[in-house]
Amino acid sequence: MASTNPVVSVASNTSSGAAGGSVIDVSSLVSQLVNATQAPQEALISHKTQAVTAQISAVGTLKSVLSTFQSSLGAINTPSAFNTLSAASSDPTAFTATADSAAVLGSYTVAIDHLAQGQQLVSTAFTGGSSATVGTGTLQLTLGGTHFDVSIDSSNDTVAGIAAAINGAAGNPGIEASVVTGTDGAHLVLTSSLTGASNTIQVAETDGGTGLSQITYSAGGANYRVQTAAQDAGFTISGVAYTSASNTVTDALSGVTLDLLTPTTSDGTLSVSTDASTVESNVTAFVAAYNTLQGSLSSLGSFDATTNTAGPMMGDALLSGVQNQVRSALYSIVNTGSATYNSLASIGITTNSDGTLSVNQATLSAAVTSNFSAVSQLFSGTGGIASSLNSQITTNLGAGGPIDSRGKTLVQQENALTQQSSQLTKQMTDLTASLTEQYASLNTLLSSLQSTSSYLSQAFSNLPRVQGTPSA
Repeated sequence: MASTNPVVSVASNTSSGAAGGSVIDVSSLVSQLVNATQAPQEALISHKTQAVTAQISAVGTLKSVLSTFQSSLGAINTPSAFNTLSAASSDPTAFTATADSAAVLGSYTVAIDHLAQGQQLVSTAFTGGSSATVGTGTLQLTLGGTHFDVSIDSSNDTVAGIAAAINGAAGNPGIEASVVTGTDGAHLVLTSSLTGASNTIQVAETDGGTGLSQITYSAGGANYRVQTAAQDAGFTISGVAYTSASNTVTDALSGVTLDLLTPTTSDGTLSVSTDASTVESNVTAFVAAYNTLQGSLSSLGSFDATTNTAGPMMGDALLSGVQNQVRSALYSIVNTGSATYNSLASIGITTNSDGTLSVNQATLSAAVTSNFSAVSQLFSGTGGIASSLNSQITTNLGAGGPIDSRGKTLVQQENALTQQSSQLTKQMTDLTASLTEQYASLNTLLSSLQSTSSYLSQAFSNLPRVQGTPSA
């Protein structure tokens, strides 16, 4: 059987050897000897490093997919997550409503007497039209409790110029100025974008003059007529009267936001009920998230017989432990207070041959509709499927948990291999220096012996030859 050890060449000739006719190529010989020592050790370290790196990557993947799956549990792993309510109006043309987690299940009558509105003032006519000169000075406009100043000079002293100056003024809280021209002339129109009885408009001249007196206004003033009065919305909920400065009402019924659209002639009905569609969507999303997790875990522990390739965590106890915990939670019977709805299968979630889950939407919808509380307990109650999974994953991913511990161990192994590689490099550097010194000395000796041999050969060749006695 042929040897697999590297061939080490020690000889050289005068054309390839060192100067002086050395017989050993020291540099080449040392390189071959060091490589013969280093290569197998280096290959072993490299192989171990690749294996550890692959394991670190696999554990990182496991951590990532579990964390992603845990995030998906947030919509179903606590009782409050199932406190999803919806609000419905019997007359969406009159009012609409939304509900949050503070709302309470129930039905309420709603009657709207009048809507909140903003004030609108229309000035007396300026016969010169929008370009008619009004005057100069300083105006202070007030809306509710907020006021702002507008300077009027020769560049903007017309009806149109004043309207533009008001609209562009800094600190304007919501007074919109426009010009409406009729047969009698131009009118300055001031409209509040803020509704409510307290948001009235006032206009005063504050420069001490009277140049702008034609467009000043206070309640009951003669320069404007009130086209639309500022007023609060007036309505009742279950016969209880309430007023609001806005048509969007958030504080009349706990957890419910009402949007008032038009006065009503008869009572409408506001219904606050469980938002079954959102719950069903959240459960369906949980199944999709689990299927993604299942695919990732299977890939980590798989074996492809066709390519003879194993997943990075095939046969790994850590992966097997995680998979067993997840399956145990999924297939558990939960005390939901219902003998009918106490497992995933009972609400239409079943297991496929590849380990993934499927949802029968009709069965799930029927379960949510007929016993919402049991479905909530199945996922979020004590021992519930989602709450148990969340607890398990928290432990597995937490500091000191099995995944954290495995990761730290692998990093330590990787660091140790890096240190071994550095030590091997240093050892080979030292070995190179030592062998170079030894073979250089040997080379000097051999070179000296070679010189002596050449000298002796030359000396012997120059000795007088002994003449033989001539024969008789």
